[in-house]
Amino acid sequence: MARDRGPTDKISRRFGVPLFGPSKALERRPYPPGHVGARGARRKQSDYAVALAEKQKLRFQYGVMEKQFRRYFKEAQRRDGITGTILLQLLEMRLDNICYRLGLGNTRRAARQFVGHGHVLVNDQKVDIPSYQVKPGDVIKVSEANRSRQLGMRMLDSTQGRPVAEWTEMDRDKLIGVINRAPERDEVDPMVNEQLVVELYSR
Repeated sequence: MARDRGPTDKISRRFGVPLFGPSKALERRPYPPGHVGARGARRKQSDYAVALAEKQKLRFQYGVMEKQFRRYFKEAQRRDGITGTILLQLLEMRLDNICYRLGLGNTRRAARQFVGHGHVLVNDQKVDIPSYQVKPGDVIKVSEANRSRQLGMRMLDSTQGRPVAEWTEMDRDKLIGVINRAPERDEVDPMVNEQLVVELYSR
């Protein structure tokens, strides 16, 4: 399974936002990496460069590769509605992101690993594909295996201060989550202007 293994702090510093979760590196060094970063030497970016950066931020945030991201965009274009919003919904409804939203991972990378190791059931069926598209009404459950439940409880303990997304429900005692609906645009925090991403791919 292809995935980005790049240095998360360095990538977050490049874009100036915590794409992978809270980062102390951004607090200590709030400037881009590289020998010119500390001096703040930045050339004025073209419209294309700005749009490209927005696309890269969105791709890194959800942990998808370029080819996969293009497929999501084509699917969003095919569906009726606002392309940018549909793109965000497709990314949000990935199983690894759903587990992250439910608290089964303090980062999306941790949630992806949790899914990939086979600890998650969708409608009582084992699913170990992080990109699996969850649908409204689906029930997400931690496997009954002792190891899975121990890990699940540990994940929930580490994320108990983070509220569960309003469009989901999570029973922390039973380790069962329910997806009530797809998220609205104002319920997603992608840290990007998705309209610029749409314009980039529409050139």
